[in-house]
Amino acid sequence: MIESIWTSATYVLSFLTLSPFRGPGSDGQAPLLPSLDGNDREPLKGPIFKPPGGRPAGPGSDFACDYSRMTGWLPCSTPENRSCWLKNEKTGAEYNINTNYEESDNTPIGITRNYVLDVTDQWINADGLNFTDGKVFNGIYPGPWIQACWGDNVTVTVRNQLKHNGTSIHWHGIRQLQTMNMDGVNGVTQCPIAPRDSFTYTWKAMQYGSSWYHSHFSVQYADGALGPMTLHGPSSAEYDEAKLPILMTDWGHNSAFRAITAGLQAPSILLNGIGNVTRYNNNIASQLKVPDPYTIHFDPPAKDRPKRYLLRLINTSFESTFVFSIDNHYLQIIGSDFVPIFPYYNTSVLVGIGQRYHVIVEAKPQSNGTPLPTDGNFWIRTWRANCFIFPKGDPGYEKTGILRYGSSEALPTTSAWNGIALNCSDETYTSLKPIVPWTVGKPANAPSDSIGEELSVRLSGAGGTIFPLAKFSMGGNDFNPLQIDFGDPTFLKLNYTGKWNPLWVVFPENYQSTDWVYMVLKGDSANGVTTGAHPIHLHGHDFAILQQIENATFPAKLNLTTNNPPRRDVVLLPTNGYAVIAFKTDNPGTWLMHCHIAFHASFGLALQIMERQQSAAALFPSVEKSPGIRAAQDTCNNWNRWWGDCRNWWPGDGTSCPFGKNGFSPDSGI
Repeated sequence: MIESIWTSATYVLSFLTLSPFRGPGSDGQAPLLPSLDGNDREPLKGPIFKPPGGRPAGPGSDFACDYSRMTGWLPCSTPENRSCWLKNEKTGAEYNINTNYEESDNTPIGITRNYVLDVTDQWINADGLNFTDGKVFNGIYPGPWIQACWGDNVTVTVRNQLKHNGTSIHWHGIRQLQTMNMDGVNGVTQCPIAPRDSFTYTWKAMQYGSSWYHSHFSVQYADGALGPMTLHGPSSAEYDEAKLPILMTDWGHNSAFRAITAGLQAPSILLNGIGNVTRYNNNIASQLKVPDPYTIHFDPPAKDRPKRYLLRLINTSFESTFVFSIDNHYLQIIGSDFVPIFPYYNTSVLVGIGQRYHVIVEAKPQSNGTPLPTDGNFWIRTWRANCFIFPKGDPGYEKTGILRYGSSEALPTTSAWNGIALNCSDETYTSLKPIVPWTVGKPANAPSDSIGEELSVRLSGAGGTIFPLAKFSMGGNDFNPLQIDFGDPTFLKLNYTGKWNPLWVVFPENYQSTDWVYMVLKGDSANGVTTGAHPIHLHGHDFAILQQIENATFPAKLNLTTNNPPRRDVVLLPTNGYAVIAFKTDNPGTWLMHCHIAFHASFGLALQIMERQQSAAALFPSVEKSPGIRAAQDTCNNWNRWWGDCRNWWPGDGTSCPFGKNGFSPDSGI
């Protein structure tokens, strides 16, 4: 039932007409079709086909990839060869798993996908306890499934119908090549969208794989403002059928804005918005109906070849790193974040906040030392990894879903795989080998006696003099937590030549498009110690992980890999260790880097990378010459008008006015 609601709510969006909400820079919702000169119109002959990762049946199952403009090309993905995507029937050229998708001219020509997301206040029953402070997209949690195909342009109009919150929506992991203004980070690339206002985002699907979209207005996403996103494309291993994306998250029953300091109250774990609060804590009684466990169905094991299913795992948590496993089933891991990798097998996979994994599971249960169940039911388990001091649940709390082969509705009796590791560590470094290789050049930002900029994660109890909730930082070796200005985003200062506001923690990286920047992520500079692991996310780029090592103080045991190292957009800073990352300065703009533990980012654990500022300014020169600047300024005018009247602040009766802006919004803002 939940799958039907989720998919159908999204599917109709492409055909909606915009309401009277204002959409800055919007050109409407009609699909963009090719325009040809002259009176004659050559008929479109390119392929239109159902992607293998789409929904097999039910609402939305007729979603299709549309490459009508690619005359002479054919789809070439089959159950026995998922590495091919499009093939030219005359030349034999292919778009496939080996295509370098980082190059803009290596992208197929798709169509424009149009979506509308309404953000509203709503109560949510995810696990048997009411949550009254929900903030959701289109009335559902998680939000609608946004789908596109490799090469499509995606346009999403976000309409803010929240009573007392602004919002901005980030498209996690999307490269945003030359479209930094669409990254959706309030205070960095735009002002928040004020209540009763709207903003239209447009970006190109240069990559393919799985991700999520979420609010970047402080910790708002943890109140429900998030949803899954799939960009259909090739795969590094074969499968027969794909299941809907699986979003795993921790969940509380107080607003995330309160949980910043109080923690999640009556916590539980959800798969695609479904959990059981009584399972996580046996002493808590449900007040509402506990939803049926999240369930996926496999066809019964075949006699010849077992059916292969693609699962897309996404961690959207407030604070938790998870270890995902299915009893009696091996996971073939084929992709990390937006990067296809050479497949490897394991009984579990660790997923940090913001990270994604594609895994293939065969409909062929394996014995784990005990007889297989006769009813065909197996537990899906989601453990909290041993990170920081987060409280674990009661025994069996990790039983968060069910894999069923038949019609039995009984709870599984299966046991977990032996030896599941709950260490707070990324997947094994050498296992994450990308299909498309990178060779990383020498660092342009390193003097002869170093390897790049050193960024220390620091915790301080004295940061309240900087801003009320300033407790973490990562901007160099000093304690300098980030706090943005909602009404004055960095994007509108690309021509600025003065000294940056120190609260914005701006790192200029003014090099050439072929240069590499190295950054060392490490613990406190005084003693090299950091509890962990911090999931560090960089916007606007995939980055290479040149080294990732636990229990070593930089530069001890330094040994960089520059020939096809792992790469992704979220890396776990190891416990009491360090990571060295590198990215090419080929995407001008200002890009946020931050810890994806929501309250750590709220405490200031973030910085901005100002990449090739002059090139960015040339892309967005002025209000007169740039539609992007005009749209951003329009949004800021509306935000500053709303934000400037303290009677709009929660609870809407003026009682928050004495606190002032910094008192009412005491965190980093991101």
